Amino acid sequence: MPEQPERIRGWTHRLKVCVPLPVEPSEVRDVSTWLDMTKDQPNPLREGLSTRAVPQPCAIVIFGATGDLTHRKLIPALYNLAADGELPPAVTVVGFARRPKTDEEFRNQLGETTRQFSRQEVRDDIWKTFSQSLFYHQSEFEDEGGYRSLVKRLDQIDEERGTRGNRLFYFAAAPEQFEPILKNLKAAGLNTAKKGSWARVIIEKPFGRDLASAQELNRVVSNSFSEDQTYRIDHFLGKETAQNILVLRFANAIFEPIWNARYIDHIQITAAETLGVEGRAGYYETAGALRDMVQNHLLQLLCLVAMEAPTDLSADSIRDEKVKVVRSLRRYRADEIAKWVVRSQYTAGAINAEPVPAYREEERVNPNSETETYVALRLLLDTWRWSEVPIYLRVGKRLPKSATEISVHFKKAPMVLFNRDSIEHDQNVLVIRIQPDEGISLRMMAKIPGTSLRIEPVKMDFHYGTSFGKASPEAYERLLLDAKSGDATLFARRDEVEEAWAFIDSIENAWSGKDAPPLTFYPAGSWGPEEADELLARDGRAWRRL
Repeated sequence: MPEQPERIRGWTHRLKVCVPLPVEPSEVRDVSTWLDMTKDQPNPLREGLSTRAVPQPCAIVIFGATGDLTHRKLIPALYNLAADGELPPAVTVVGFARRPKTDEEFRNQLGETTRQFSRQEVRDDIWKTFSQSLFYHQSEFEDEGGYRSLVKRLDQIDEERGTRGNRLFYFAAAPEQFEPILKNLKAAGLNTAKKGSWARVIIEKPFGRDLASAQELNRVVSNSFSEDQTYRIDHFLGKETAQNILVLRFANAIFEPIWNARYIDHIQITAAETLGVEGRAGYYETAGALRDMVQNHLLQLLCLVAMEAPTDLSADSIRDEKVKVVRSLRRYRADEIAKWVVRSQYTAGAINAEPVPAYREEERVNPNSETETYVALRLLLDTWRWSEVPIYLRVGKRLPKSATEISVHFKKAPMVLFNRDSIEHDQNVLVIRIQPDEGISLRMMAKIPGTSLRIEPVKMDFHYGTSFGKASPEAYERLLLDAKSGDATLFARRDEVEEAWAFIDSIENAWSGKDAPPLTFYPAGSWGPEEADELLARDGRAWRRL
């Protein structure tokens, strides 16, 4: 057997297999090159090891490259992928923005922020190599000439760095800039790829602000990129625990048989933040908690919890089942929204013993603002599996703790054996912690040691960090890797987005009508308004304490 190149040899050694290379070692520069060259040949390295596609070398063009998203999330995510050996060496980033800047200035600024926001310590040797893949392209978003010069630069990068004509366009700019960027990409021919290459676009939320605007944005996008080229990103789906929901449900025989209305009493999904608007008042005033969080993040989590088993793990099979969940949401009648939906806004209070102002006192907020910073809803799904099982969603700012979790509350077991002793018992609760302490816990009843029969709840707990001995990757790391691999499983599809907006619009329209229920208030540092507690109390239930 011929000597293998170092990268191939190291990889196969870790997999504990040894196979002959069907190409000459001198032709192989890296693993992705080798896999591409051998894609049509039988290869035991490909079988049974992973369901995910191999990320391809490409040029990532980030529109809005001087903004917070690029500095805080995207570049740190790409650096961590490079540090973990997950990023093909040829992957190249081209920052596209209005401000004049040299490549070196761009790299230095990104180096500072990556050291600040990276999940792992930045090593100088890795950063030095990685930074050489970062370039800057200065242009106005509306300037056609800037896109023509971008074409030449990308062709040059293909030649020099081996990106093979693959293009990934990331929209980290303001939503109002999407249309001119899309039109100019199409005019420059960047929306189509050369033979054997691909072109894809990642759209950041907010994807519209209602059904009509989402449909219009979808129309604009579809004029330049087909649906299979379009990746609508929701970073909640990139979180490790969110991805694990399907494994928890469908790979564990103890859960799937009881994951239905016969055994589950209700479900709670909570997204709590200690932060206020943090300089985002301009956006938040036009959005509010319902549009900002419920329409995308919380409904996405609901889909993963409530969906039926897909026929396979392909992107469309999974997304088909998610769309069915959103379609099955029971629509509120106009007179039901005041009863089953709570909207509220924080007043002055304290977070971690530090005083914080009321929402209406925040910078750039209307002093008479009716924007909600807290929403609680009671939902029902009209499906066989979930018939009459209430699902409670709540999201709020300036709450006592930052955490996102799903709790599945099972029906109480018959306690006939213990009734004569008036022994207190509680429900079994399965908690899926999305952030910050990613993991899963199960509350069950157990006897307290001793001569008398006393029962108390105990908790079985699983933490990703301690169980697997390493930190979970950031959400953007997984999502960027999937986009480069052509795996759209964790990205929202057009029909899913529009169905979600149709549901949210029914609530927003009721809130803006003449008989709109009044806005309620809660002090910062509390767990929300009393009306949210009453929402569950009417059903004889209470919010789980985080």
